[in-house]
Amino acid sequence: MTDQPTVAALRPDDERIDAAVALLEELGVDPLSDPMLSVSPTGDRPREDADYTILTSPTAADLLAGTGYQPGGTLCAIGESTADALEAEGFAVDLVPEQFTSGGLVDYLAGEVDGARVEVARSDHGSAVLLDGLESAGAYVHETVLYRLVRPDGAGVSAERAADGTLDGILFTSSLTVEHFLAAAGERGLETAARAGLDDAVVGTIGEPTRETAQERGIDVDVVPASVGFEELARAVVDELSATRR
Repeated sequence: MTDQPTVAALRPDDERIDAAVALLEELGVDPLSDPMLSVSPTGDRPREDADYTILTSPTAADLLAGTGYQPGGTLCAIGESTADALEAEGFAVDLVPEQFTSGGLVDYLAGEVDGARVEVARSDHGSAVLLDGLESAGAYVHETVLYRLVRPDGAGVSAERAADGTLDGILFTSSLTVEHFLAAAGERGLETAARAGLDDAVVGTIGEPTRETAQERGIDVDVVPASVGFEELARAVVDELSATRR
């Protein structure tokens, strides 16, 4: 039995979960790998004739790399991680809003997109805030679903550990990870116990939308870092754990 606190990472079941585990080990905690998301590409490609093209995640960059796709007009990325992934694949990013959310991008573009064609390429779980906000600003919006986010078979070990009181921290990286965590707990008949376990753990979320989802589902959130990024979230949760265990 380790004396280190156990922190669950719910990253997608690809290189991101491996990187999450490595980071948590570096931060001096015992990582619990529990991928709550799996990427299922649709094979669809975004339109290339837009005045503005919006990509919302590094996954979009990965899926479009090497396809010959050329984004139309001004290329917008939500979040520095998305911008970095796009530029690593050779896409020139023109705009990254200071607020790394759909609402932040809407606010940034609201005065520019009246009458413009806007292409939004993202997952099947994208927020309606982006589409509705752009349409309200007068844009002609087309959405391409690049990939679907599903819960991997076997996901839910973090719910089991929360239920038995051996989980010290958890990192929710999107609203969907919150929903999948609770679904996995429910399927095991552990939802009430898992919720109670989270009351005794440090719960961290990336961004306000994820925090709001967690709290709407009855999960109290302890940490929401100012910057949107997994490393920032992990460090903030580990710092909070260190403070509470002194």
